[in-house]
Amino acid sequence: MDNLSTGSFDFVTPKTKFMKRSSFLKLGLAFGSFVISSFKIHASAKTKHQDSKGFKVDAGKDRFDKSISLFEGDTFYTKVSTNDTDGGMYVFESTRIKEGGPILHTHYYTNEWWYVLQGEFLIKVGDKTYNAKAGDFVFGPRMVPHTFAKIGKGEAKVMICHQPAGKMEEYFKKISEGVATNMSEAERNDLRKEHGFEKVGPPLSYLKQ
Repeated sequence: MDNLSTGSFDFVTPKTKFMKRSSFLKLGLAFGSFVISSFKIHASAKTKHQDSKGFKVDAGKDRFDKSISLFEGDTFYTKVSTNDTDGGMYVFESTRIKEGGPILHTHYYTNEWWYVLQGEFLIKVGDKTYNAKAGDFVFGPRMVPHTFAKIGKGEAKVMICHQPAGKMEEYFKKISEGVATNMSEAERNDLRKEHGFEKVGPPLSYLKQ
């Protein structure tokens, strides 16, 4: 039955249309304000620790003048810390005297690259092993097994970057403080997993830990 037979009528006046349109506009403005506020909060959080002025780290120096010693005599010099980029990357220079390197491992979230400054390294990424000398660059994607080892006599230097930073800087600091010294291999692997990576195979040569 239609409105005429029932005697009921739904009148839509210009005022009613205006009120509906006004309510719709208010809802849209409120939603837009919410989105903008959320974006501002997110942006603020992302730039809370981000360096905004830039900086220089001199050759052979650490970002904070606090180089760390670990892995049987290796020295790590932070160049870009995790906080400098809000976790965007972590860059450090590693000076090595003794031959060898880490176990074959994979990172859950971070890409890793190596830029050899001095000496010679073997760097394995997936099924390929590269012989890398000064000036050579090697890239290792996240979730792809990789490892590396210093080879040959004398001092060697390599610049290493984790992108995003993950928890690698925190992990290296703990290792330098001796946290893993008396750990079993199972405990060591648990520690690795807590910092975003895990053992998947043996080292290329001598294991430094």
